Amino acid sequence: MRKPLIAANWKMFKTPAEAVAFTDAFIPLVAAQHHADIVLCPATTSLSATIEATRNTNVHIGAQNMHWLDNGAYTGETSPLMLTAIGATHVLIGHSERRQYFNETDETVNLKLKAALAHNLIPIVCVGEQLAEREAEVTAEVLQRQVSAALTDINPARATPIVFAYEPVWAIGTGRTATPQIAEEAHKIVRAQIAVSLGAELAASIRILYGGSVKPDNAASLYAVADIDGALVGGASLDPTSFAQIVINSVA
Repeated sequence: MRKPLIAANWKMFKTPAEAVAFTDAFIPLVAAQHHADIVLCPATTSLSATIEATRNTNVHIGAQNMHWLDNGAYTGETSPLMLTAIGATHVLIGHSERRQYFNETDETVNLKLKAALAHNLIPIVCVGEQLAEREAEVTAEVLQRQVSAALTDINPARATPIVFAYEPVWAIGTGRTATPQIAEEAHKIVRAQIAVSLGAELAASIRILYGGSVKPDNAASLYAVADIDGALVGGASLDPTSFAQIVINSVA
């Protein structure tokens, strides 16, 4: 059985004080929820405050991005060494907004994935197709390329912590959600490509999350799909009550 993972991507929202206020309200709502791993991904400036606020709880903290090198002359970047030093446990890699706005490529996703594994960070690797790609019926090719590229030269013996997140780009922040049938089809494609890259046994154990306008009222129907192992939540994760309900609704 794959343990669900429910991750909040706060994007460019919440000051440190706002992040702490969220955790103060959120933690009591999910304190009894041990069926799933719960991860909050705040902005870099709020990482330390959120880590401290969730210490000794069932909530983990991840970064929204990182560089693949340990250090160097890369103004504005954050290294895996810096993340582990403050207690972060997870990191998002290749989110569609990083790909779309900040020139993230399949190659840099691969470099970041290798760095995350080398530093014992749990990587959540995002893949997904644009609307034009879905309408052109090349979703399978896009997902196969992204997954294959991410896993290039990844040692299967080190790959167990990897998490993938399928995010149909046309559903992010639009209010549109892939139907459970569309999500299931995409997740099967992702899992099949993981099997090609890493082997069938490992592919069966790796978690694949769904991301794209997940809300409390559609979470349960998405989680009911066998190949969906949790969610990467954007807008609905900014409210503690809303995100807590998404976590609670992930009970199989």
